Amino acid sequence: MTTTGRHLPAGWTLEEIRDVSGDREAIPLGIDRVVTGWPDQDERLRPEIVLGFHGLCIVKAADDPLWYMGSLNDDGSVICWSIYDDLHEALRGL
Repeated sequence: MTTTGRHLPAGWTLEEIRDVSGDREAIPLGIDRVVTGWPDQDERLRPEIVLGFHGLCIVKAADDPLWYMGSLNDDGSVICWSIYDDLHEALRGL
């Protein structure tokens, strides 16, 4: 599913993401950004889904079943510092 060209995870609505995360202002973000992985900050991820939660992001990389949490920088890039097995776990970790 897309919202103005920004992807939501399969099987999830924006309302469900907001309910689980507790962030009523959570939004899908564009994937055209630099995302560095965790634990190797030199590794660049190819984002498939980017969800924004104020200054934090949860990223699903293409061809990777894991979800990465990180900080959204002023230039739009994301530096990930945590990893989760599934989206629900990542949303609860916010």
